[in-house]
Amino acid sequence: MAAPSEIRYLTPLSVDKTKKKYCRFKKLGIKYVDYKDADFLKKFLNEQGKILPRRITGTSLKFQRRVAQAVKRARHLALLPYVTDNMTK
Repeated sequence: MAAPSEIRYLTPLSVDKTKKKYCRFKKLGIKYVDYKDADFLKKFLNEQGKILPRRITGTSLKFQRRVAQAVKRARHLALLPYVTDNMTK
């Protein structure tokens, strides 16, 4: 029989709670999403340049629409790429 300290479990004993998602715009009091701020907009894009969905970022519907519009405007002005292989953040 194995000693109690040598017993290994398939699942961890302590389950980490996932952090509650929040809208960073409401929390920080941001009223306007600036399409000229490419570094800020990159936080809402994945490595391929696609816009991340609300369920991942936690952004509210109102601001997700504004972020999407700002990203599209920044792409049109060549501040952000439409498609990329590996976008660095």
